[in-house]
Amino acid sequence: MKFKLEIDKVLSQLLSQEDTDGDKKITIEDIGPKSFQLVSPEGETYQISGTYHLSNLLQGLARAKENGDIVTEISINEIEELPANRISRIIRNYFWAGLTRTMDVAGIKNLIHDSKNETLISDKLRVYIPFNDEIVFNYYKELESSFPIEVIKLPESITPQYVKSINDKPGILSLKIEEINGKMQGVPFVVPGGRFNEMYGWDSYFESVGLLLDDKVELAKSMADNFQYEIEHYGKILNANRSYYLTRTQPPLYSSLIREVFEKTNDKDWLLSHLKTAIKEYETVWMVEGKRLTPNGLNRFLAEGIGITPEAEEGHYHAILKPYADAMDMTIEAYEKAYANGEIKNKTLDNYFVHDRTVRESGHDTSYRIEGNCADLNLVELNAMLYKYENDFAHLISILLNNDVEGLNIGNRIYTSDYWIEKANYRKQLSDKYLWNEDQGLYFDYNTKTSNQSQFVSATTFTPLWSSMASEDQAKNLVKKGLSILKEKGGIAGSTEESRGKLSDERPPRQWDYPNGWAPHQMMIWKGLINYGYLNEAQELIYRWLYMITKCAVDYNGTICEKYDVVKASHKVDAEYGNVGAQFEYLPREGFGWMNASYQYGLSILNSENIFKLNQLIEPDQIF
Repeated sequence: MKFKLEIDKVLSQLLSQEDTDGDKKITIEDIGPKSFQLVSPEGETYQISGTYHLSNLLQGLARAKENGDIVTEISINEIEELPANRISRIIRNYFWAGLTRTMDVAGIKNLIHDSKNETLISDKLRVYIPFNDEIVFNYYKELESSFPIEVIKLPESITPQYVKSINDKPGILSLKIEEINGKMQGVPFVVPGGRFNEMYGWDSYFESVGLLLDDKVELAKSMADNFQYEIEHYGKILNANRSYYLTRTQPPLYSSLIREVFEKTNDKDWLLSHLKTAIKEYETVWMVEGKRLTPNGLNRFLAEGIGITPEAEEGHYHAILKPYADAMDMTIEAYEKAYANGEIKNKTLDNYFVHDRTVRESGHDTSYRIEGNCADLNLVELNAMLYKYENDFAHLISILLNNDVEGLNIGNRIYTSDYWIEKANYRKQLSDKYLWNEDQGLYFDYNTKTSNQSQFVSATTFTPLWSSMASEDQAKNLVKKGLSILKEKGGIAGSTEESRGKLSDERPPRQWDYPNGWAPHQMMIWKGLINYGYLNEAQELIYRWLYMITKCAVDYNGTICEKYDVVKASHKVDAEYGNVGAQFEYLPREGFGWMNASYQYGLSILNSENIFKLNQLIEPDQIF
């Protein structure tokens, strides 16, 4: 059944009756009658009932109005669509498009402003171009006369000192642009959403998992192409393509991305090109002694920037700076400015900001697991990811050489599959020695300064399952002991409450800790459980996560957010930075990148019986 409706008239009536709190959404917090009658021009009527169906009607009207329509035809089937089916369809057909950007004349307007920190916003967008990319430099110089941009060429050698010198001149870093049919076009990429309006490091991999599932293979391939551009021109996969991220990488997932894209395209020329770049990144970013390679043979994160991070929101460091400002009888603002300008020297703060920047490089910004010591830690997830790099390289070389024992010549060095298998086996031995705790049956981070394991229990303890680094016995212990202490109503929490510790005004909540849950953790854990045959456990965790997302979307006008409180199974979180994805009017346009991907990935694994229960919104505790 379909109804032809006058958009403005029906929209006005619907909001007046049902949006009682005036936020231009229909949610369970509105106190209207929760029932609205549709009337066709022919006099037919249909009663729309309940928050979910009414919010779907609102979204349909709003989308038609945005398209410039005056009258629209509303399908009752779409309004009453099963919720999991609807969310998946909206992600596939609308959210990915809403998050896609290009850095060319067609897309530059979407990147003009940096919205993470008001002090970074300027009238002109600075576009920084690599020293050796003359074609892209000339392309942007031609745009200066038409757009409010300023084009700046980076020096040949990008040092931490140089990056610090441009902290007050922030801008976006160019990505790959290619010529197609005589026209320069930016290679597209997906942004996380909201204030994160640039291409991020590990977000991009997880987003690509969703893109590949939704048959957007070329877009996922483009993400890998932009990774390659970053490595070749900036020396690393960046935290994100903003100038203040030039000294900071993110968790290594490039080999997983190229492997999964190749499985869709079977393009060996493309694979060879990317494999060479990935090995270059492995050698030059991760395996340099004294930097991200520690003396024990395992790896750490190490952001190489200097001082205060410019992207942090105003006031973020006030609690840290206050004692030093008080000691010098200065305001916090005056002390912060003097320290940032080098007028005040403080080695303790210098060390603090090495760790603070490294927390951000790890992707887990922020968490009490790694606060104040991140650069000293061999993190479990990092070494699990590099173990997967080594095994992926072995696998991909065997594919390219058709299992020939001769190796791949890269930079006058021969790499064989056996070489990478030996590297992976050695890393596993080191991980068993330093990261595995047999008594507790969990993996823990290792502090290279104190020569002790951390006792902080985190969701990252499961990442060796994702990379297949754990033995069968280790996997059995992880499932038995780890799931029981980290599983909550909505999935796996970022940490245990005990590890996080008590909170106070002086010790506020951190967003990657209990009670919050995050998409990348869930996705890696699901894959890890499946790797080792724990299918029932995977089904339960997927259901819990998707139930939480689905219930929130049903109750809150289609909302899909950056993070969730998995204890309460709610999108209302108590943590710094807010919750990107909850701020919209009428209809959600983007969701959040890796959250969208987690939904599509989970739904692709969930069995039909559980999908049926999910669409009925049956509580997880009634099933498991």
